[in-house]
Amino acid sequence: MKVLHVHAHFDDFEFVAAGTFELWRRSLGADFRGRIIVCTDGRSGHHFRTREETAAIRLAEQGESARIGGYEFVRLQRPDGRPFGEARTLTTDLLAALWHAIREFEPDYLLCPPLSQDPLAGVHPDHVTVAEAVRRVAYMINVPHAFLDEYPVADETQSRWVTTPVILNTYDGYQAGANTCDLVISVEEAFEVIAAESWCHQCQIREWLPWIGRHQMPVANTLEDWRQVLRRRFIRQARELGLPADRAHEVFTVTAWGEIPKL
Repeated sequence: MKVLHVHAHFDDFEFVAAGTFELWRRSLGADFRGRIIVCTDGRSGHHFRTREETAAIRLAEQGESARIGGYEFVRLQRPDGRPFGEARTLTTDLLAALWHAIREFEPDYLLCPPLSQDPLAGVHPDHVTVAEAVRRVAYMINVPHAFLDEYPVADETQSRWVTTPVILNTYDGYQAGANTCDLVISVEEAFEVIAAESWCHQCQIREWLPWIGRHQMPVANTLEDWRQVLRRRFIRQARELGLPADRAHEVFTVTAWGEIPKL
């Protein structure tokens, strides 16, 4: 079983799907292969570090989280190896790189941000762009010549059929009030792993996110402090979605973007 998580930034995965990955890993062992793709270099996500320093730190932090979680980590890149700086606008080269990355891994399930239809919902532009990119690429996953002009990596006479994944949307805290869910996974037993993986992102949870002020997050000075902050995040999410607040949950919405799943 192969599962791919696609999101905009370093640290997005840990807040929406790390527990579910951990439960799959425990249940399936060597039969589970998880990978996350980060679609930007993260360099804008800080307020006093330089962009180059921020990009390097966040790359290292994601690598440490991947080591703890036992998942693969890939930063989306162009054919020449350059990463994408931001994902504020949907571009053909972003679509091409994502198309290639999905075809190369050939996941059974693909998790990505949602697209809100509510004009009053808040959004993070990078999250929306990544969600729209996945939606637009989905049909093209098994079209082997779709982006060969932008990503010339295939022999046009030797086309490979690949699996189109079931595509599920994750929760997105930036569109509070407009989130929905079809699947609710209790990840309480993986809470300590979620806390450890997210704690890796020090420049975000101790510096940037408290400064930006969009997540009601105080500065956590210790891992124990962070566990309490993380617990409050899960409680807020549960209240928003009408779920029991005494356990941590991760939630997903089924889309028709890719393979139509059976129950």
